[in-house]
Amino acid sequence: MDIREDIIFIVNPISGTQDKEKILGYIQSNINRNIYNPKIIKTEYAGHAYDIASKAVKDKVSFVVAIGGDGTINEVGRALIHSETALGIIPCGSGNGLARHLHIPMNYQKALEVINKANVRSIDYGKIAGHPFFCTCGVGFDAFVSLKFAGSKRRGLLTYLENTLQESLHYEPETYEIENSEGTVKYKAFLIACGNASQYGNNAYITPQASLSDGMMDITVLEPFTVLDVPSLSFQLFTRTIDMNSRIKTMKDNKIIIHRATEGVFHFDGDPMIGPKDLSVEIIPSALKVICPPKPPKNIYEPHNILQHITDFIEAKPVSAAIMERHRKLLEMNRSIMRKLANKNNPQQEE
Repeated sequence: MDIREDIIFIVNPISGTQDKEKILGYIQSNINRNIYNPKIIKTEYAGHAYDIASKAVKDKVSFVVAIGGDGTINEVGRALIHSETALGIIPCGSGNGLARHLHIPMNYQKALEVINKANVRSIDYGKIAGHPFFCTCGVGFDAFVSLKFAGSKRRGLLTYLENTLQESLHYEPETYEIENSEGTVKYKAFLIACGNASQYGNNAYITPQASLSDGMMDITVLEPFTVLDVPSLSFQLFTRTIDMNSRIKTMKDNKIIIHRATEGVFHFDGDPMIGPKDLSVEIIPSALKVICPPKPPKNIYEPHNILQHITDFIEAKPVSAAIMERHRKLLEMNRSIMRKLANKNNPQQEE
């Protein structure tokens, strides 16, 4: 009698930039067959991952692993909520927000090691206008850029940053009302982000204090800012300190309603959609099982404020080359925007 647990790997062959066949070959050779009975299924059409995962729930499959980006993970996760089937993740996308929050390695070999250990915990998920999300949702500029990014043939962090910084020159903030448990507050805002997890992806922490297991969402309101604020906002976004910026307002609740003047775009886990004027956002606690590493102990060297981050850079404490390169490119883009604005305000100086 086979007492191994069934596990299905769902792969989106066209998401991300990694060689999927290489990943699948590694899984076949290195999955722990003492505890798992594996099966690999490739998606063939939009929505196929949801269909495969839904059938797995009906068939009482113990684990379903999404191999792909945030879109694939959201699609599979939606099918697994309120079930006994646990979600596993091998991240292959451009953002990988949920995987990063859960401390799942970006390296597929190490991500498979996490799956082989089969540590399972329950996490919250959110809904905006009835659409489930696991990391963030929101309205305003980030939703607008998600719409632009969705039509881009180029993917990745730099493409997203280019779209973001270019469009930020022309985007007009809107007026919103947020109805929460304490009343209604009006804001003129560049964006409103609701976080179940702490980040968009790529370690861009828009709701840095958010937890996947507190039954609450963290709401970040970015008020209108000038181009001079962009360097500090960019730095704080990637150093988990954006909530300390004077342009930021934060709150925490389990349900809110966002009121706006007209219908328009919103996003859930980076997927854009046109929705009504009034958007209900809520958190459903402990409704999705996930395979992930045990919660890590708090890093005693983790900086708690912007001054500590600056000190760490000055003292040359270990900082990954990827983060350093990311900050260098952000600064280059910020300088480019400043030059464009200077030329726009002083057209006689243009050659």
